[in-house]
Amino acid sequence: MKAIFISYDQAHYEQVIETLEKFNSRGFTAWEMVLGRGSKTGEPHYGSHAWPSIAGAIMTMVEDHRVQPILDMLKKIDMEKPKLGLRAWTWNIESSI
Repeated sequence: MKAIFISYDQAHYEQVIETLEKFNSRGFTAWEMVLGRGSKTGEPHYGSHAWPSIAGAIMTMVEDHRVQPILDMLKKIDMEKPKLGLRAWTWNIESSI
């Protein structure tokens, strides 16, 4: 199993959910309001008067064979609107209950 942590502009929420559903990743935890900025490009997401956009985040645990197709679809979403921002990271899950 692998964990996928996805950080995205709030405008991408529905597409991220659709991607997870497409690849049968049913379970996830979502944070609706995440503040921050990318390390290289993109606009800050501070939810302030100067920087009003807000990000969200989702974490899901998936079987190894589902990871790359999900990442490929997320990359495609990001490439369509790169200024909005969408990033994903993975790591191994050692155990669960």
